[in-house]
Amino acid sequence: MQIDKEVDTRGLNCPLPILKAKKALAEMHSGQLLKVVATDAGSVRDFQAFAKQTGNELVEQQTAGEEYIHVLRRR
Repeated sequence: MQIDKEVDTRGLNCPLPILKAKKALAEMHSGQLLKVVATDAGSVRDFQAFAKQTGNELVEQQTAGEEYIHVLRRR
């Protein structure tokens, strides 16, 4: 998977991971992939809702130890 941009939100709690992702997506082109690394367990649910609300595709979600990895495709 070709990631175009990565945002590190480790240590940040809701709503900061979503806000940082939103800002990054605004700077990207349609079809590009954004990877967000978070430590907030609530981010799993938050990114699912964010993708539905904004029309961006949630391509993948993974849990790696204490980290939650979200990959979004810019609409």
